[in-house]
Amino acid sequence: QAQLVESGGGLVQAGGSLSVSCAASGDIFAINRMDWYRQTPGKQRELVATITRGGSTNYADTVKGRFNIYRDSAKNPVYLQMNSLEPGDTAVYYCNANVVGVGGDLYNKWGQGTQVTVSS
Repeated sequence: QAQLVESGGGLVQAGGSLSVSCAASGDIFAINRMDWYRQTPGKQRELVATITRGGSTNYADTVKGRFNIYRDSAKNPVYLQMNSLEPGDTAVYYCNANVVGVGGDLYNKWGQGTQVTVSS
C-alpha cells in the first residue's frame, strides 16, 4: 500500500502563516483526491480542504479565503498553506489520499498527523 508522510506544522502566533505538506509513496498508480482533515481532542475529524486529480479544490467554510491547497505534480506532494491563522485552527492535521494502486485496487490511506498550534 501507499505511505503518506506529513511534514510542517508547529507553533505560530495568531495572524501568522504555516504550511504543511503530504508526500505519498509506494503502491500508487494515481491519486484521485487528497484531503486535509483536522482534529482536536474530543471532537470528530473535520474535513478542511480537498484537491482532486483534476485540480479542483474545495474548502470548509471555516477556512475559506485563508487556506490554500495545492500540489506540485499530479501525484505529490500536496501542500496546505494556512494564512491568517486563528487559535481555533489549533489541531492535529491529517492528510488522506484516495489511491489507485498499481494493480488497480482502490483504497484510502491516512497520514500520521502533524500538530499545528496557534497561540493568541
